[in-house]
Formats: sequence, C-alpha cells, structure tokens
Amino acid sequence: MDQAAAVHSFHIPVMGTGFTIDAPLKVARFGISSVISLVDDVLIEQMRQRISADQGEPCEPIGDREPDARARRITGYLDLLDRLVERQIARVREARFEAGSDIVRYFELLPPSPLRDLYRHMQTLADPDRRAALQAELRRRVVSGSIDVNIMTKLDRDRDRQGRPLPERGSDALAALRGFMNSRLRSSVVFSAGLNRRLFSYLAEFSDVFPDERGDLRKRIILKVNDFRSAMIQGNLLARLGLHVSEFRIESGLNCGGHAFGGKGQLLGPILAEFQRERGNLAENLRAVRAKALAALGRGDRPEPAPARITVQGGIGTAEEDALLRTRYGVDGTGWGTPFLLVPEVVNIDAETLARLEQAGEEDIRLSDSSPLGVPFWSLVTSPSEVARRRRIALGEPGSRCPKGYLVSNTEFTAKPICTASRIYQRHKLAEIATLACSAAERARREAAVVAKACICHDLAGGATGPRGIDPDARTAVCCGPNLAYFRRAASLAEMVDHIYGRGELPLDADRPHMLLKELSLHVDRLRDDVRRLATAPDGGIARSVGECFENLRSGVAHYRELARELVADRRTAFLARLDQLQAEIEGLVPEFAARG
Repeated sequence: MDQAAAVHSFHIPVMGTGFTIDAPLKVARFGISSVISLVDDVLIEQMRQRISADQGEPCEPIGDREPDARARRITGYLDLLDRLVERQIARVREARFEAGSDIVRYFELLPPSPLRDLYRHMQTLADPDRRAALQAELRRRVVSGSIDVNIMTKLDRDRDRQGRPLPERGSDALAALRGFMNSRLRSSVVFSAGLNRRLFSYLAEFSDVFPDERGDLRKRIILKVNDFRSAMIQGNLLARLGLHVSEFRIESGLNCGGHAFGGKGQLLGPILAEFQRERGNLAENLRAVRAKALAALGRGDRPEPAPARITVQGGIGTAEEDALLRTRYGVDGTGWGTPFLLVPEVVNIDAETLARLEQAGEEDIRLSDSSPLGVPFWSLVTSPSEVARRRRIALGEPGSRCPKGYLVSNTEFTAKPICTASRIYQRHKLAEIATLACSAAERARREAAVVAKACICHDLAGGATGPRGIDPDARTAVCCGPNLAYFRRAASLAEMVDHIYGRGELPLDADRPHMLLKELSLHVDRLRDDVRRLATAPDGGIARSVGECFENLRSGVAHYRELARELVADRRTAFLARLDQLQAEIEGLVPEFAARG
C-alpha cells in the first residue's frame, strides 16, 4: 500500500512476537495498517504452516538447517499474508452494500474524511442508477492497510546456538531484512532499538529501497526513535547511503509497551515540539546528503519520494489525546498498541490472559528486569508466563529450558553462548552467588536479579501458539504498557476504532492520568530510583545523568504549563493540579541529590 493511499490516521504497532503476528489478516481489509515482528522465525514458520492448512494453500516446510532458512521462512510467510489480503480486498470490493458486510464495515470504520462523506452521501441517494454509480466509485477506492514488519536492530546474533559463526550476511537482523526484501510486499520495515551500521549498509544493496522513475518506493524505511537527535543521526547515516526515510515514528521512552528505552528525562511533549519546529530543516538536510549519495550511485535522475511522515505512539488512550497530538504538534498519524490487546478480533490472546488483562490494575503492570537484554521491560505480573516463572522459583527450579535461543549471548560459564533466563545460566549464577562473602540482604538482592529474567522470546509467542494448538503448553508473557491498567473491558474492533475517533467511548478509570502526565510521573519514579541508588553506589556518570534529567524535567514541566492553556477548562484544572504535584516531587528530590550526588 502506498503512503498516500492510507485511509486511517492510526496504525497498530508491533506487540511482542505473537500478538500481532497475523494481525494483517484481521485488519488490513479494512484499510488499517499493522506491524508484525520478524524476531521469531520458528513462530513465523509455525504460523505459515498453520494458516496455509486453514486456507488450503500449498506449503512446503522449511527446516531449521536448510540453507538461508530464516530469510526464506520470512519471505514465505509475508508472501502468504500478501496473497491472502489481496483476496480479502477483492471480496470486500465484490460485497453488497448491506448491513454487516465487509464493505459496509470498511466505510463505517473510516475516520471523518471526504471518503467517508462520499459513503454517507451514497446512503442518502434514492435514484438506483446514481446510487449504483457511486457504489462503483466507492469500490474502486477500497485499499488495504499496509503489512509492515519490525526488525529490532540490537537482536543480531552472528553465531548460532553452538557458538559457530553464521554464514556471511546470515546474522539474525540481516537475514530478517533479506526475508522482507525478497517478499512481494509493497510496505515498510520499521527499525527499532537504535542504530545498526551493518544492517543499514546491507539495506542499500536492495533496489526496492530506492525510488523508481516516478519517485515511488516499493519498500519503505520507518525509523522508530525516542528523540530528535536519534532521528538526525540515523537519518543521516541512511542518507549517506542514498536512502530515504519515509517515516519517523516517535515513541515514548517509558510510557510504552515492551522494552523501555527511557532517556534522561526527555518528555514526549518537548520532543514533539522540536520535531515540529525542525521538521523542515531535517527534511532539507537529509535531502541534500541523499542527493549527493544518489548522484555518486548514478541514481540522481529519479524524482524525490514523498516527504517523511512524523507519527507518534506510546500511552495514547483517548480521542482527545489523539487529536491533541495531531493538532498541537502536527503529527501525521498515531500508533495505538496496548489498548488493542483487549481486542481479540485483532490480536492473538487466549481467554485466560484476556481475563487477566481486563482485571489488571496499576500494581499488576510493572517495569521489570525480566528481559535478558538487560533493558527494563513492561510486564503483566499476573500473566501465565510470570506465574509459571515464580512457581519454578518456589519449587527450586528457576530458569527456562530456552527452546529458541534468540537472546543467547552469555559465556560466563559455558563455551557456547547461553541466555541469562535459561536454567543452566541461573543454576551456575546462583551457585556462584552462594560462595560470595556478603550480607544476607545483598545475597538476596543478587539472587532476585538473576531469577527475575524470563524467557520472553518463547513466551511472547504464547498468545498465538497456545490457542492455535501449536504449543498447548504455552505460557503467555504480556508486554503491555502501563496504559492498559485504565481500560476496563475487552472491546470489538468497531468499538476500539470508534473510541479512537471519538465516535464512542470505552469505559476508562475515572482517575486515569493524561498520557503526558503519566509519562512524566514514570520519569519522576526513575529519577527517584537513580537518586537513591547514588546513596549506596556513588557514580559520577549516574550523577551527571541525574543532573541532566532534572534540567529536562523542569523544562518539560514549563512546556506543559504552556500546553495546558489549550486544554478544555475542566481538563485544564485537573492537568495543572497533577502537574503541580509532580513538580513538587521533582523539586523535593533536589536536596537528596545534592547530598548524595
């Protein structure tokens, strides 16, 4: 799907590995774009075989040890999704305009727009010929949502589970990219978790990322970033390769799902304001760098692709917040992730886990140390995966059997790399801790840090593999963001879309904080933890980081005071009251930091 053809103002971001692995089959025919993870090619192959069987499609299995298996599995799965979505769209265009049909659902789900107005006008026509003519035009205007993919750049093993070097260009991220590039999709690859020079350089070897004679891109690049500096650095690196970034997807560092890459107190509002202010300069700087590179490559005669879109995601929960981001900060679109975990029409979620999500409160969704990557990770502590992890600890059998090994990297105790969530690693590490000469409290703290690691690369697939019978023993891990705590029940796709566009309202907790203030409170919590950490382990680097955090939070508070003027009166009062509380908490930490920093 071309960018210009997008009919919705929101997209569904990647969620774990299993939750959105087949989301395009559920939403693309309604023009809604979604993102699937390319981390787990074992899951991808399992889903390819299962969906092919369900749809009567031929499917030759691709074994683990076959040449270029990871890339070929990904290509095969993406091609399957693309073919099936094409058929769905054909059926939508052929459907009758009658209640409950997919073509009626397509137009009813649209946001306020000229296309939706045209549909409404068609409904008022009494003349059958005029009505039929307009229906024909509406059928021609039906387009699918984009089937986009996500590559987490830091997950790029270049050795297999036995410690042997993988073939050239056979590392995890490069193989995933090749799988996408070799597919028939016209869509985007989302690069998340930062810069990977090897991956970006490899990207330039594929012709589909360069504009054709019309300036169109068959494969587009989306950079998920946390701030403007990251967009500049990564954008420039790609521009020097002649590559165009089609979208900068800004994500809140802390108020998001999954891994939390929080910066030094940098808040979403000021970050968006900087993008809004510098958007033109960013585009021109990257265009100039890219033009030189394209000329050197002999590609300088092609038209410029469409300008980069700016979108934002992380913690959005109301139509008012969505509208604020688009009107005040001028973003081109928004991402709604965590709320869709409560929409079983869209994501893979088993009944038990869905019930736990409906019941979850703030205390059930925590920023944990469960990720073997060593990055804070949002986790539902009542999820089947977490319940099973704690049960194993209670039985004296901590750790996972590590069935997939995507996060293996540690060689403290073994010649071949293993995962810190594995049984073998945790057994060795706990035995080592038992020999240390330290206090009982310190020993308990170290032991807790070891057993906190969870098998997320396997358990995040559980929402898909369990209900489909692929892995009946699956224990689902849930990487929801804190925003989920304020949604009180499951919803249909229509209910969620109406909620996003302000045509309906799902029940939310009355005390749900504004998304911008929730993010601010998360940064204050992290600041408090860092200040207290300095008391037991003085560290100049942490002290400098905390000092910078104070400055950024104060600047952010000032920005939000200005922003409050644009809020409706009743919301403004509550917004400012909570802002005052958070500012007092920030200033209350200053004496403690001065004494310890």
